[in-house]
Amino acid sequence: MTELSSSRSSQAVLFRNADVVDGSSSEPRTGVQVLVENGRIVQVADESIDAPHARVVDLQGRTLMPGLIDCHVHVIATTADLGANALLPDSLIAARATPLLKGMLMRGFTTVRDVGGADRGIQQAVAEGHFVGPQLVICGKALSQTGGHNDYRGFYDERDDQYQTRRLGSMGRICDGVESVRRAVRQEIKAGAQFIKVMANGGVSSPSDPIDFLSFSVAELETIVEEASNAQTYVSAHLYTDEAIRRAVKAGVHSLEHCNLITFETAQLAAERGAMACPTLVTYERLKAEGAEYGLKPESVAKIDDVRLAGLESLQTMREAGLPMAFGTDLLGEMQPHQSEEFVIRAQVLPPHEVIRSATLTAAKLLRMEGEIGCIAPGARADLIVVDGNPLEDMRLLTGQGEHLSLIMQSGRAVKDRLSR
Repeated sequence: MTELSSSRSSQAVLFRNADVVDGSSSEPRTGVQVLVENGRIVQVADESIDAPHARVVDLQGRTLMPGLIDCHVHVIATTADLGANALLPDSLIAARATPLLKGMLMRGFTTVRDVGGADRGIQQAVAEGHFVGPQLVICGKALSQTGGHNDYRGFYDERDDQYQTRRLGSMGRICDGVESVRRAVRQEIKAGAQFIKVMANGGVSSPSDPIDFLSFSVAELETIVEEASNAQTYVSAHLYTDEAIRRAVKAGVHSLEHCNLITFETAQLAAERGAMACPTLVTYERLKAEGAEYGLKPESVAKIDDVRLAGLESLQTMREAGLPMAFGTDLLGEMQPHQSEEFVIRAQVLPPHEVIRSATLTAAKLLRMEGEIGCIAPGARADLIVVDGNPLEDMRLLTGQGEHLSLIMQSGRAVKDRLSR
């Protein structure tokens, strides 16, 4: 994973009497001591740690967690009308993205994976401290075929298909044919993409592709996977229907986004092939409630229930099949503050510690950053949050725009700190 340097410094901190929750167990690990130095966790112990140089923070009655990870965001989606968003000036998109990024961090998300739109410039601006926000993992522009989920031209729009390819506000680019997709993957990798995103099914927000639309040929999908593999990375795919998911898994796609209409047999096949899923249920609830208000077109609103109503059932199906699920939200524009409500939605059908694990240990595995983020262990980056209470007992403690978080630490530096009062 490509690292971007940051000059921001941090002080040594010793957390005492912490109840640690990282999703690995249904109960907290109690009475833990954690020492943070130089942006890293250097020691974790059940007994006292001697660190006279460190600031001591007593967490009695509070929960220490790894910084949260959202594996499906669009930080450049400043409006639900993604076609209009793609036509806005890059400078305006960057300006509008800054409060979206800051909001994510203040909700406790210290790392997010952008699955379409953000470029290396936005990523580097965050890493260097110009923008306040989570660490960004990016795919650059998502790949879409003509008329697929990212072609926002509409039925009567005859503009050239590359009109929005390099605009910051565009979520994706259009490419058709084996050689075209091969070149597109290579270009995105060259531009800094850390994985590749492909639109392999119809979608809600785009105008001309029904949900069950199969995007790209099998040969095109296999070529995309081959080129990503050559670059030592993986492919993520936008998917809803069982048929689309199955053909993507067989083509070698690793990260399966959404998966609302998956069957047990396909989920089992995906698990056997080592794939991982990233459901995003909160976005359908908010699109249903607020999408039209925030610019979603009527033809898109009409498609929401095709996938929304199957969401909770898909979680149970994937769990029973043994398919790992990472945390994702996929919210657009003004709906992005609802990000943390995904925890509460999933907790309707999944055990609380599994929901938390989706945003910690499982998410880190999907990002290929195990041991670096999503855990509280020696050597890991000191991305940490302190929760006022136990989220295993009340998942709502992770909602409310971070109001229940008394500390948010990113690479050892406190970006929010109520504990020093």
